[in-house]
Amino acid sequence: MFKRNVLSAVLISTVSVLLTACGGGQDRQVIQNKGSDTLVNVAQAWAEAYQTVDPATVVAVSGGGSGTGIAALINGTVDIANSSRAMKDKEIKLARDSGHDPIQHVVGYDALAVYLHADNPLASISIEQLAKIYGDGGSFTKWTDLGVEVPGCKDQTMVVVSRQNNSGTYAYFRGTVLGKGDFRLGTRDMHGSKDVVDLVENTPCAIGYSGLAYATDHLKLACIATETGGSCVEPTVASASDGSYPIARPLFMYTNGEPSGYVGEYLNWIKSDTGQCIILEKGYASVNDVSCG
Repeated sequence: MFKRNVLSAVLISTVSVLLTACGGGQDRQVIQNKGSDTLVNVAQAWAEAYQTVDPATVVAVSGGGSGTGIAALINGTVDIANSSRAMKDKEIKLARDSGHDPIQHVVGYDALAVYLHADNPLASISIEQLAKIYGDGGSFTKWTDLGVEVPGCKDQTMVVVSRQNNSGTYAYFRGTVLGKGDFRLGTRDMHGSKDVVDLVENTPCAIGYSGLAYATDHLKLACIATETGGSCVEPTVASASDGSYPIARPLFMYTNGEPSGYVGEYLNWIKSDTGQCIILEKGYASVNDVSCG
């Protein structure tokens, strides 16, 4: 995922150089945009679509995780940092100590889905049960602990799939499901959201979590209940938008100070109906109600 994102950034930047060399007629601006793997697909779609809006502005997009984007903002090496979690107080202090002023922009909402293998008979799971699977000292290690038997999972031992700790998805899941607790040892920590989906899709014993936009027809999405035995909510764009899904979250872009000039124009376009229709097409919820043709 990271190599592909870097390649995309290089290709976009290369296109800008070629167009300038071919007499594009005006100086070209490059916006450096880095961070969240959850947001990287829609960020690339925004960047490509914006070329038809303002050909003089090129957006170079790369992933690497929310922590990577935030670190780049702190170091002053990006114009926009993508993040699927809010910046921490210590990160904001580091940025300000470095002479930067992080400004938060909500650009969409996401349902953080819990993925199961397609053959898993489990229909719903609660936040408490997830904590017993993912939390340090958790008592659920086999699918039979949840009262099900998964076909193809020989000894019913769960393969617990997580994200690396520089991921905003990791941080949000930990805060929402585990509170102040730690993840259990032995989780399979994947670099990107697509890696989580691929592993769960091909591993009957697996359970994982990732953004809803990465869902495929070849795996199952668990219905999530706030309390064990309570009613559950399916992860959908609508349930993320109205806040009824228990693991819904805002998606952020951060800038150094209030954006102006070509960066400000780009962010205003992202928040416009056109930009928000693109995030809807990618499987996320928009910031406002929009009408998309």
